[in-house]
Amino acid sequence: MRFVFEQLRLGGDRNFGYLLGDREAGEGVLIDPSFDPAAAAGRARAQGLRITAILNTHGHADHANGNAGAQVLTGAPVLGGPGHPGPVDRTLADGERVTFGAFALKTWRVPGHCPDHLAFLVLGQHAGITGDLLFVGKVGGTMNDADARTEWDSLQRLLREWPPETTVWPGHDYGARPSSTMAWERACNPFLQCRDVEAFIALKAEWPAFKAEHGLR
Repeated sequence: MRFVFEQLRLGGDRNFGYLLGDREAGEGVLIDPSFDPAAAAGRARAQGLRITAILNTHGHADHANGNAGAQVLTGAPVLGGPGHPGPVDRTLADGERVTFGAFALKTWRVPGHCPDHLAFLVLGQHAGITGDLLFVGKVGGTMNDADARTEWDSLQRLLREWPPETTVWPGHDYGARPSSTMAWERACNPFLQCRDVEAFIALKAEWPAFKAEHGLR
């Protein structure tokens, strides 16, 4: 197959990184190299891909701490969202596209978990990288009610704008399985079943008890 997609387990708190590529063009991108940039770069070499960009879904250390190492190993620029706390070579705007060979990632700015958060959709492949915004059956943590309201708006935007068949590839292995779909999340994720933002905020406050009641990890 021409399209290369690898979900990489890179240590930390069950962190996921991603390798995407065009096998025929020999180009690829790394997303969130986190705790093991050498392993991520090694997978690119094994697939015969030259990395043209290193992207972060957001600048929290557990996702971005591998940027410098990945850059040394690949020579690729680091790209992040507006307000990214670390050094980046280019800031990605909402709607901007990052190409690798014949494929492209489209950028969604989705703050809430943190101000610089981005999500990426692989155009034509219905594959969505959601970082710490949306997990399998869960959503990202927020510091206060204002951030939770922002996160709600970001989640609702993805529900409106990403096709239901889009696969969901999160930043951590926090769910019952390592990936999902937008349709499944809409139907089964308790946070996405909330009737409004007030119910969403209430569920966040009650989440430890909810998890214990339903046997969630």
